[in-house]
Amino acid sequence: MNRLKLLWKFMKGNRLIYIGAVLSIGLATFASIINPLVLKVSIDSVIGDKALKAPSIVMNSINKIGGIDFLENNLWISAIVLVILTMIQGIFLYFKGKWSAQAAESIAKNIRESVYDHLQHQPYDYHVKSETGDLIQRCTSDVDTIRRFLAIQFVEIGRAIFMISFVAIIMFSLNVKMALISMAVVPIIFAFSVIFFLKVKKAFKLSDESEAEMSTVLQENLSGVRVVRAFSKEKFEIDKFEEKNENYRYLTYKLIRLLAGYWALSDLLCLIQIGSVLILGVYWATTGAITLGTLVVFTSYEGMLLWPVRQLGRILTDLGKSLVSLERIGEILDEPREEIESNELTPEIKGNIKFENVSFSYENDNKTLDNISFEVNKGETIAIMGQTGSGKSSLVHLLARLYEYNSGSIKIDGIELKNIQKKWIRKHVGIVLQEPFLFSRSIKDNISLAKLEAKEAEIIESARVAAIHNVIEDFERGYDTKVGEKGVTLSGGQKQRIAIARTLINNSPILIFDDSLSAVDTETDLAIRKALEKRKSGVTTFIISHRVSTIAGADKIIVLENGKIVQSGNHEELIKRKGLYKRVWTIQNSLETEMDKIV
Repeated sequence: MNRLKLLWKFMKGNRLIYIGAVLSIGLATFASIINPLVLKVSIDSVIGDKALKAPSIVMNSINKIGGIDFLENNLWISAIVLVILTMIQGIFLYFKGKWSAQAAESIAKNIRESVYDHLQHQPYDYHVKSETGDLIQRCTSDVDTIRRFLAIQFVEIGRAIFMISFVAIIMFSLNVKMALISMAVVPIIFAFSVIFFLKVKKAFKLSDESEAEMSTVLQENLSGVRVVRAFSKEKFEIDKFEEKNENYRYLTYKLIRLLAGYWALSDLLCLIQIGSVLILGVYWATTGAITLGTLVVFTSYEGMLLWPVRQLGRILTDLGKSLVSLERIGEILDEPREEIESNELTPEIKGNIKFENVSFSYENDNKTLDNISFEVNKGETIAIMGQTGSGKSSLVHLLARLYEYNSGSIKIDGIELKNIQKKWIRKHVGIVLQEPFLFSRSIKDNISLAKLEAKEAEIIESARVAAIHNVIEDFERGYDTKVGEKGVTLSGGQKQRIAIARTLINNSPILIFDDSLSAVDTETDLAIRKALEKRKSGVTTFIISHRVSTIAGADKIIVLENGKIVQSGNHEELIKRKGLYKRVWTIQNSLETEMDKIV
């Protein structure tokens, strides 16, 4: 029920259009059921000698044009009436199709925009844990499933209701016994459709989830194709895809068998029903129990009646699919948005940072960061070193409020970080992540992403500091070169430098390099750090790196181990003490010495 309320919410602005579509299908249905009655009158009372029994409005109309005798001499009038009724039916069917499609497309647009907007406002942790392929499936295939149901099947519910109501009333008014026989199978098919709906809903959910798993494998493989090729794992990836594909085929085939069983059995029941009406109708017509016109009406109505009832299975099938899709979309929308309180502060950010007894963990009890305390003054460079999993990235992610610390205090310029608006702090904390991501746009667009109003001179200056300007100039289209699937293939270091330029263009008072300088060679690394020093002017910088040469010039170096600070000081101080830093420095220093000998 909650999901139907959600659908009702998405229908806002299109509800009247749907009402118009339902009314149109009702009028089209009414016009279609009048046709057999016109044939009955023509056969029984115009051609035949049966007294005409009709509503007064019909009798008055016939009398005005000359009565039954006039119609007998001008049978073409009956044909004209049938043509007019068919035209009326066609006109209303046109409006039904137009309005239902128009509303369905608008609603699908609303759903896509709502889901996309909601995803944009999800916490960082949500996207870390979510599978991209599954989210894409929900935003595309599931939305399209709902769109198709609303465009085609939704108004057909109205058609079925109108058809059964109109036809049942007319049938019972003509002949009760014949009506009972004509409608004997209707409750059976209806009950069968409901049972089928319950089964097919579950089967579709399994099929849809299996398709999402297959999409995830495909997305991961296409994104990581270089890794696959590098390790010659094509066969492994093909086998993995085939496994998911086979499971999807099995579940979808199971769904198709359910559909086939329903259609086969419902067809059999419908044919038995039509055959019964035809046989008994012919018998009663020959014995005079019913007129030939009545037989024509009942045989015509039988097809009209059974078709929407039989279609009920298809409607319920698509309804089941849509409810599953709506459920999957609702699961996204049920996820709480990242909290941004209106009363949070937006102070001037200068770059003075103080960690006091900060602890942080993800979901389990194991602390990723344990009782972290240190202080950074505006304009200082702080380097962070530690083994993989020691909490380096987690520490700097707390600064941008990508995660919230569990205990302790982080103050920026004397203000508690949790009291500063998330969007505001993220505008003032520039992060270059370990794995750079560039959009499939021009290099210029990628660099200016952090500052859309940036001038060309600012873009070039940021690229110069990131030591990528000369490389870009060598490209045929320079800064207009497309990056991504349809553009130039960039090396890992080049991507990283463009990502650095993108962060630098915002002139953030706090800069974080999350192991991002490791992707460039030592010479480029040195060039970037020298350029940063020249334009430093009070920028507080955090550098995470395993390369001692990168962090040796930092004002303070923090060494993390198992989420705790085990060493801190500058380079000269730390190489004199026993510990992780000195071990790493000794190893790297001896390797450089050996390389110099070889050269």
